[in-house]
Amino acid sequence: MVIVSQGAASNMSVITRGQALSGTELSREIKNQLKKSVDELKQTFPQYQPKLAIVQVGGREDSNVYIRMKIQAAAAVGAIAEHIKLPKDTTQEELLKKLNGLNNDPNVHGIIVQMPLDSVNEIDSHLITDSVAPSKDVDGLHTINEGRLAIGDLKGFLPCTPVGVLELIKKSGVEIAGADVVVLGRSKIVGTPAAELLKWHHATVTVCHSKTKNLKQKCQQADILVVAIGRAEFVKKDWVKPGAVVIDCGINSIADPTKQSGQRLVGDVAYEEVKEVASHITPVPGGVGPMTVAMLIRNTLSSAETAVKNVTGLWKLKSLPLNLRTPVPSDIEIARSQIPKDITVLAGEVGLLSHEVSQYGSKKAKISLSVLDRLKDNSNGKYVVVTAVTPTPFGEGKSTTMLGLVQALSTKLKKNAFSTMRQPSQGPTFGIKGGAAGGGYSQVIPMEDMNLHLTGDIHAITAANNLLAAQLDTRIFHEATQSDQALYDRLVPKIKGLRKFSNIQLRRLQKLGIQKTDPESLTADEKKRFARLDIDPNHVIWTRVLDINDRYLREVTVGESPTEKGLTRKTGFAISVASEIMAVLALANDMTDFKERLSRMVVAFDRKGDPVTADDLGMTGAMLVLLKDAIEPTLMQTLEGSPVLVHAGPFANIAHGSNSIIADKIALKLVGSDGIVVTEAGFASDIGMEKFFNIKCRTSGDVPNAVVLVLTVRALKMHGGGPAVTPGAPLAPEYVQENLALLKAGLPNAIKHINNAIKFGIPVVVAINHHTNDTDAEIKLLIDSLRDAGAFDVVLSKHWALGSGGAENLAKAVVKATEQRSKFEFLYDLSLPLKTKIEIIAKDMYGAGHVKYSELADEKLKKYEEQGFGKLPICMAKTQLSLTGNPAIKGAPTGFTLDVKDVSAAVGAGFIIPLTGEITKIPGLPTRPAIYDIDFNIETGEIEGLF
Repeated sequence: MVIVSQGAASNMSVITRGQALSGTELSREIKNQLKKSVDELKQTFPQYQPKLAIVQVGGREDSNVYIRMKIQAAAAVGAIAEHIKLPKDTTQEELLKKLNGLNNDPNVHGIIVQMPLDSVNEIDSHLITDSVAPSKDVDGLHTINEGRLAIGDLKGFLPCTPVGVLELIKKSGVEIAGADVVVLGRSKIVGTPAAELLKWHHATVTVCHSKTKNLKQKCQQADILVVAIGRAEFVKKDWVKPGAVVIDCGINSIADPTKQSGQRLVGDVAYEEVKEVASHITPVPGGVGPMTVAMLIRNTLSSAETAVKNVTGLWKLKSLPLNLRTPVPSDIEIARSQIPKDITVLAGEVGLLSHEVSQYGSKKAKISLSVLDRLKDNSNGKYVVVTAVTPTPFGEGKSTTMLGLVQALSTKLKKNAFSTMRQPSQGPTFGIKGGAAGGGYSQVIPMEDMNLHLTGDIHAITAANNLLAAQLDTRIFHEATQSDQALYDRLVPKIKGLRKFSNIQLRRLQKLGIQKTDPESLTADEKKRFARLDIDPNHVIWTRVLDINDRYLREVTVGESPTEKGLTRKTGFAISVASEIMAVLALANDMTDFKERLSRMVVAFDRKGDPVTADDLGMTGAMLVLLKDAIEPTLMQTLEGSPVLVHAGPFANIAHGSNSIIADKIALKLVGSDGIVVTEAGFASDIGMEKFFNIKCRTSGDVPNAVVLVLTVRALKMHGGGPAVTPGAPLAPEYVQENLALLKAGLPNAIKHINNAIKFGIPVVVAINHHTNDTDAEIKLLIDSLRDAGAFDVVLSKHWALGSGGAENLAKAVVKATEQRSKFEFLYDLSLPLKTKIEIIAKDMYGAGHVKYSELADEKLKKYEEQGFGKLPICMAKTQLSLTGNPAIKGAPTGFTLDVKDVSAAVGAGFIIPLTGEITKIPGLPTRPAIYDIDFNIETGEIEGLF
């Protein structure tokens, strides 16, 4: 230390000389702080495990030294550093593929590529650094991160060495703001970003390089001198302003005979002489180097912290404002008046990562199932199911209510909230009911996409279903027209003189108990058993499907061509959403479960009465290939920018009528423990809700916290004895004028549905879906009566006309209901006989007194019990228009007899289907379908007449 006199003793000041700025000590302090931070976060988020991936091509020893330092530093703070060592002959394409995998790995938070690349192949290093995802570029070398720094956006990842330089300068105590700084060197990694960083900390920065004139004189003016020139001991004592802070970023090897290695490391500054004039100076080694490593680890931890908080905290969801109009315009006019967010923006707001989102244009996207693996340790949100009273043919607005509720939860109550819903069939869209995108100011947008092809899932199901049907009929034909040996030879052909069983054929051998893998080793009897499924053409239960209403396909004859050699049979078509594959898609928990369910679908029975499955026909893999994208749900949004997952669309009166388990599981993870997922069950509580609980919840293991029961004044007046409600015809006066007597007479139907939900131990919030003709007196009657009947709350909701503003009270009531302690229990035990389970549903859910079985139904139920299907849940096929099996009977009758006319088994989906009444699997078009109103305007490029 040198003491310099400046006059009187009272004016004496002390100027420090040669104070070493130890990066080793400062980095140790920083790492101790980082370790403490990691330990604290692990207390809140046990799954928090920061991970750095270090990619090295080749094996340069100098690189190995740095990599070991990084691994040790990561371990010191409780992080993981994985050293990924690639051989010297790695190609650019192979390196890019490796980086892409790391970019998409949610468990990796930081990626660095060790430079220089030690490869025998030509590799563009700039392309490589730009191939690391900016969100994982903890080296701060990506062009995007460099650009952010250049414009003063310091929120991204900053280059490690320049930040280390900054921290060392701060440690010196010298004021950066207003200081004259000279940066000697303009490299991408150190010089240029260091200059930018110091500039945005309000220093006056001069960047010098090999072409700079009067270089020495410029350096002499610096209060702070940062040297990164790459030349050993280049800066001498007379280059440095007395009292300046000198940061030496260089590291060079020079000859030193006093060392055992004959070499020693020095910086770009002549340390021994410069320290005599500099106030503070960094040594080499032990200066900037350890700080670079510390900053790398700090960036990695920052990335990991962001990742864990992004999936557990409150979303930064930007709502879309509504332009409310009175009277409310048509649905399509409202939908087109709103400008949706880009789907990638919405995905980011709800915590999805870029590689988890596959865009279909800019307004919809498929979501990868890998989200579930990434968020497996996250707590689920609350789960709410929307159902309804027995509906009129118009429906009572479940979808509209659900969307209005989610808009209110998101925008008014600031909750993480998702709606999950089925994809509409094109049958109703071009028929009479219309779409299923909601309505008024509570819709999914773009509604044209929602109601038409969307992302092609229904088409994929149609293709898979019909391929299976084609293979089934073809197999019947070939077995009928070929000998055992010829059939076997064609099923297991010789290719280049060698026979080989495929994987699916090996599964069939195992099923038959044949423990052989060599096709030549089978006996004649084994070949026959393997080759012949011996399908009974009179007991084929698999039908073809089509996603339109076409009554003339309900019953058809196939095999009429002379080429089919008289092998005709009667069959029929179902609408695509009635395919068992649709129900399988909706009930699968993951891809493995999906494949297993497809494989065990029963498509026919053989002549012995034993089931024949899709796997027996060799179809499992082929179907899965057609359906591999269909298993991913589609992300869309409401009019107010709240997220919606659209997936699957099983029929509600043939299948279980709910959207997919996968969509619900993804949404429940994304909303987090304080969020809410609102889903929908098809039709009323007697059909949709009952199946939702007893089938879907059994399969998923997810149990709702509350039920929202949607009703309208119109529906209860109908159940009170009002005139018939007919689509396409004006409503009778009773429905548009106040009629308290009629409404009161219809209350038992609503009360029955409330009691149905209470039987499962779930609180029920009744949502009165407001229509403009409803009167205050009618609403008061409903609220008072239904609260007395056991509803947790009864709320008038005006979401159709007002969007989220009209559903805020409903949202508040639902939140309170979800806070109640769950007392959920299933309606029946699976171990009970099939008939007992059917009768429990009929009596408890419908109010029936007895169940009567046809001879055919009785025979099939016994057969299914014998075949091991008796422990499956029940999926009743019943009219949605009545609690009974007769659609003409309204209200809430009791003691009636329910007729079960037939029974079928959906073994892949995992339920038994008793058929009551007349259930049509493919609807027909009405006299005047919606087709007449639908057109495409060539000039504007818009669809017209779609709602």
